[in-house]
Amino acid sequence: MKTAVSFERSSRTLSINNDIFSVNGRLFVIGGGKASGLMAQTLENILGIDVIEYGLVAEKADPNEFRTRKIKIVQAGHPVPDNRGIKAVNEMLALKIKYTITRNDLIFCLLSGGGSALMPCPLESISLSDKQKTTSLLLSSGANIKEINAVRKHLSRTKGGRLAQYFAPTRIISLILSDVIGNDLSVIASGPTFPDASTYQEACAVIRKHDLMDKIPQGVVSILESGLRGEIAETPKSLNNATNYIIGDNRLALEAMAAKARQLGFTPLIVTSEQTGETTDVARRRAREILSGHYERYDALLIGGETTPRLPDKPGRGGRNQHYAAVTLEQFVNYPGDWLSASIGTDGSDFIPEVAGAIVDRHTLHAIDSKKVDLKTHLERYDSYNLLNNIGNSLVITGNTHTNVGDIILYLFRNSSA
Repeated sequence: MKTAVSFERSSRTLSINNDIFSVNGRLFVIGGGKASGLMAQTLENILGIDVIEYGLVAEKADPNEFRTRKIKIVQAGHPVPDNRGIKAVNEMLALKIKYTITRNDLIFCLLSGGGSALMPCPLESISLSDKQKTTSLLLSSGANIKEINAVRKHLSRTKGGRLAQYFAPTRIISLILSDVIGNDLSVIASGPTFPDASTYQEACAVIRKHDLMDKIPQGVVSILESGLRGEIAETPKSLNNATNYIIGDNRLALEAMAAKARQLGFTPLIVTSEQTGETTDVARRRAREILSGHYERYDALLIGGETTPRLPDKPGRGGRNQHYAAVTLEQFVNYPGDWLSASIGTDGSDFIPEVAGAIVDRHTLHAIDSKKVDLKTHLERYDSYNLLNNIGNSLVITGNTHTNVGDIILYLFRNSSA
């Protein structure tokens, strides 16, 4: 954030990605996401606490992990929203009346991955339990993040641009760490300060596509059908009071990794920062490309993005990064030289909160053989955590990283003649 945002105190002038803003009135801070606590702490250091009137953000981590004086940090539920998040968002909305916020004031909105769950504000006719169940069903259905957000936006008072609409005409400047492929502003944290192109019709189509119409709560179905009939206003398709800035993303992380790899003597290649698809399929396809010599000029491959697992009816324990690493083991059984593959969630949580992902290599395969572990069965059950935990020396435990720019995957190679 410090490279993207600066503040000139004497003239009360903000510079954000070289755009200039004058701070004529009071300044407020709101927002949410897995990185919002550290973003809030950093923003206080940049602006100075005397410049900020009041602030509040919703975080996944314990507020005691941060040092802020003007911006309140509230811990809330993720990936399934909870009452703490609802209370936090209601407090954000209440600032408008409590402080009589006007067009002369300025609101910073700090957003990062996880903001959709951490900033829940369901429409009044939907209960939190209904939204929790709907979110859980979407997460396990194989729906991608854009599909999930199309539904969540139309069940919310703040998502899909409705947060900025609520505070209009007050200017909102959003500072965003992106965990979304292509940095689609309408998708990150479900786009609370960005116009929403999706419709109730599209939200209903997502539910039907993943065969959830008979599984989601009736209250949610009723809202979506009312929206289809035009009985509920659509999300805003334009916003005049909101400006959004991406200040960090997956590509930036990969470029830093590539620079470090070159420093260590590797020849790196950033394959893509936009990898998507079903986790098993993608891991196998990348392995085939590597084994066929597609990247033979390079000994360090860097990949970013976010895959989507398609879970069996009774899955084991694990996350997409652990599963990606486990599938890589299956594919590299006959690789002729030394190799290593790491698949990591940059937020430090790969579905299982304490596990960020996994690192595997040919020694992991040897451990599987020596312990007579059934790799195929674990893969079929999506039971990568138990597989890798039983083997040992594979799981990556980082704790909360206080950032979130998607997943990063690394392959390192040394051929047998080296």
